[in-house]
Amino acid sequence: MNENKVDTFVVTIGRQFGCGGREIGRLVAQKLGIGYYDKELLIEVAQQSGMSSDYLEAGDEIAPRFMTNLWSFGSVMSSGGYFVGDNAAGGAEIYRAQSEVMRTLADRGPCVIVGRTADYVLRGYCPVVSVFVHADIEDRAQRIVARGDCANHDEALQLGEKKNRLRAEFYNFYTDKRWGDATSYDLCINSSVLGEDGTANAIVDFIRRWHQ
Repeated sequence: MNENKVDTFVVTIGRQFGCGGREIGRLVAQKLGIGYYDKELLIEVAQQSGMSSDYLEAGDEIAPRFMTNLWSFGSVMSSGGYFVGDNAAGGAEIYRAQSEVMRTLADRGPCVIVGRTADYVLRGYCPVVSVFVHADIEDRAQRIVARGDCANHDEALQLGEKKNRLRAEFYNFYTDKRWGDATSYDLCINSSVLGEDGTANAIVDFIRRWHQ
């Protein structure tokens, strides 16, 4: 770990689709008085890399499908392999740009970063508290419908399954860990138990104990 990073830390939030992870991450940042980056990360990437916002949105948290579950990104690159085919080179380009921005954000000071394998990207670079938020399936479906992502319960279940599969493929492809597996994180928490604010308070308490 870089000795210049000892005064900062980053809280990373992995999350199931519809569990309220984005809102919980924002609450954690507010309660700790630190920066918060979710979609804001893409804005930073666009500004620093010159990539268009639409291009970044289209490739956000999506793994090159033809490689998924075969090799990790690290093993391919270390073996001298190259990405080929639709979406692959672009996905690697976006991932590199996001990783660079994450390290820049960590240099600025403590912050919360949602998704995008931030826990893996920043390992060894600065202190990281990695959190995974999940929720009961019915609560996730209700939240997805309530925020207007789907018209009904059945559509919400299908969308949630699809989004979680994409997030798992992305995380598993670019890291040597498993998305949603308790052993991949410092803290896993069910937001259905305490609600968004209660979950944020529990995470903040964990961080403060960790930071002592």
